Amino acid sequence: MNFPRSLRALNSRNYRLFFSGQWLSLVGNWMTLTTTAWLGYELSNSAFVLGMLGFAGQIPTLLLAPFAGMLGDRFPRRSLLAGLTVAAMLQSSTLLVVTATGVVTVEWLLVLSVVRGLINSVEFPTRQAFVVEMIDDRQDLPNAIGLNSGMFNLARLLGPSLAGLAIVKLGPAACYLIDTVSYLPVLGCFLAMHPRPRAASIGPEPHPLESLRIGWRYAVRSPAVRSPLILVATIAMFGFAGSMLAPVFARDVFAGNARTLGFMFTSVGGGALLAAVILSTLSSVHKLTRWITRGGLFIALGLIGLGLSPNLPCAFASLAVTGFGTVFSMAGSNTLIQAFVEDDKRGRIMGLFVMAVSMGPIGSAILGFTAEHAIGPRWTVLGCSVLVTAAALRFRHVMKSRPTTAMT
Repeated sequence: MNFPRSLRALNSRNYRLFFSGQWLSLVGNWMTLTTTAWLGYELSNSAFVLGMLGFAGQIPTLLLAPFAGMLGDRFPRRSLLAGLTVAAMLQSSTLLVVTATGVVTVEWLLVLSVVRGLINSVEFPTRQAFVVEMIDDRQDLPNAIGLNSGMFNLARLLGPSLAGLAIVKLGPAACYLIDTVSYLPVLGCFLAMHPRPRAASIGPEPHPLESLRIGWRYAVRSPAVRSPLILVATIAMFGFAGSMLAPVFARDVFAGNARTLGFMFTSVGGGALLAAVILSTLSSVHKLTRWITRGGLFIALGLIGLGLSPNLPCAFASLAVTGFGTVFSMAGSNTLIQAFVEDDKRGRIMGLFVMAVSMGPIGSAILGFTAEHAIGPRWTVLGCSVLVTAAALRFRHVMKSRPTTAMT
């Protein structure tokens, strides 16, 4: 097969298998996340429980991703991902059973959200590190990561909408059934792959704690790894302010309702999808620093627009800009790190990347307190724009002053 430039990573058979199975699973994942949030709120009628469900699903990844990344450096990543797919399928099937039999409770949802978080803490960094093994030509790496981002954001647009329809027409158990079944093609695709062999490690494997220390020291000493990680962590904490505070803007600032909130999230997803399509057309990593910096500045610009928006159309446009900038900064940073990191440390560094991405719960707590008890939502997002701008400019300064060479 000979795919066009915007889809050139699909010329690699292994990546083509991965892509064909993963998109359905991602839609199923978003259906499960949406259904769990809806079901938790229905069972408890508590916004606190709703927040705890999100926290329970994310905190394992934040705490464990750096350690979990070591597994991808020590074991065959394809086999590890196949095993994690089975574990995720079992978790979804458990949700299906307890919901279909009517025994589901908030406690069940919290426990199973933690289980999903534990699986994700290993799966996410391993999957990110495995991308390089799936493509035949490493020059296609930006395209592969751009396609991954586009697939994720398209699923983020489709999954919640399909979940809403399925809940109304068929009940919440149907969503969990769809998610459970969606893992079967993913598992089949992993088993059908023949990934490029990794270079054999020289000498005995170090102790896990020593291995983690080596990965951490490598990240700290390499500007091409350290600087994107700092930028990603800053964006995860403060750049998502528009999405984090969207319910406040929808109801309290613009006197809207749940439909208003839905349009806000759709605006973010639409901007993110457009950026993912553009990112997939980049032919090399050499211009990524410029685009990552622009992405951070787009986020800041969107936050300024949201903070000053006089009406809903301006708010929707501003949120679309933040979504656009987020993909360029986050997915671009992922590509940059993958281009420079050494293969034997890839899993650990991707673990640190996932940890940086997972700083959102900390940001949510800070922004929620600031918006409610200090300066209000508008000034909160304006303050976040300053922090994101500073992080983007610092990233640009560090990368310009310390040139390095990408992998070939």
